[in-house]
Amino acid sequence: MKKKLALITGASSGIGKELAYIHAEKGDDLIITARSAKKLDDLRKDLENRYKVHVTVIVKDLGIKSAASEIFNEVTSKGLIPFYLVNNAGFGDFRMFAESDWEKQEQMINVNITALTHLTRLFLPEMIRNGGGKILNTASLASFQPGPTMSVYFASKAFVLSFSEAINNELNDKGITVTALCPASTDTLFHEVTVGDPGLLKERKMDSARDVALFGYRAMMKGKPVAVYGFRNRMLVFLSRFVPRSVVVKAARKIQESKNIK
Repeated sequence: MKKKLALITGASSGIGKELAYIHAEKGDDLIITARSAKKLDDLRKDLENRYKVHVTVIVKDLGIKSAASEIFNEVTSKGLIPFYLVNNAGFGDFRMFAESDWEKQEQMINVNITALTHLTRLFLPEMIRNGGGKILNTASLASFQPGPTMSVYFASKAFVLSFSEAINNELNDKGITVTALCPASTDTLFHEVTVGDPGLLKERKMDSARDVALFGYRAMMKGKPVAVYGFRNRMLVFLSRFVPRSVVVKAARKIQESKNIK
């Protein structure tokens, strides 16, 4: 049987790295992309040695607007078309918006929104022509509410959720499903990148990146439009529908301030 191909962004660590292992375990060939050449090459060697799959490495910074086109051109020039597109790359920033560094906010929008949307637009026509495929977009529990002190990050993840649900509906008759994975705090490098110093964190026990990745993979394979990790988180999402938005925003700020800075 011909192997299927998975393209995974943000594959050098965290949920993306675990998704790479899961796909390799299932026998899928891989295209992995992130900014760190060394981390990607180390991952490639391990995946190929362990699982006898073929792994293509593309070193790319998705914060650069041309990155999605460059990835697409490099992939298609090799005659490759992914069956699985995993838009996992993303990062956040913790500070009041008026005090934020605009360049970092703009880069966050480029990574969390622009690159994800552009890669999807570029690869979808080929997936449709091939009669099938699956897309997994890493959103967040943050997708369901505004987030004072992380306003752009929360808003970017709300976009990912809304976009994923909409195009999943558009693709109902095309043999393609789109899943938005919505984890809460996960044990990755996200918090270190967001706050700048992991020693500043006052976070509750975080979810395992492997567990979240496996949950997301299974949801994608089942074609679920939205996959919220954890029963407690699913209950929070459900109950938030019945709470006034003003209360949700105030509660979100209180939670953010209490858990991120000592």
